[in-house]
Amino acid sequence: MSKKKKNPFWNSDHRSFSKFAVIATALFLLYVTFNRNGLLNWVRASIELRSQRKQIERYQDEISRMDREIKLLTTDRDSLEKFARENFGFAAPDEDVYTVR
Repeated sequence: MSKKKKNPFWNSDHRSFSKFAVIATALFLLYVTFNRNGLLNWVRASIELRSQRKQIERYQDEISRMDREIKLLTTDRDSLEKFARENFGFAAPDEDVYTVR
């Protein structure tokens, strides 16, 4: 019959310390995750920041498009007339305007 050798490292004192360490680590992780400045708020802020950067990029694209359109309207008379006809229903004195909806 073989007898198991007891590992002196895993006596009852070390087991209780191991349980304490696991519980303390779990509590610390819960605190870090759910406190006011914790991990969840950091993730939410990161998502919001990414969303706002995309929105800034869209607005910058729209601004550059509008700048090109303004430059075209101020330098080219034909494009100005076309813009006035399409958006405001302007017409030359001898033309008829039909609005289709």
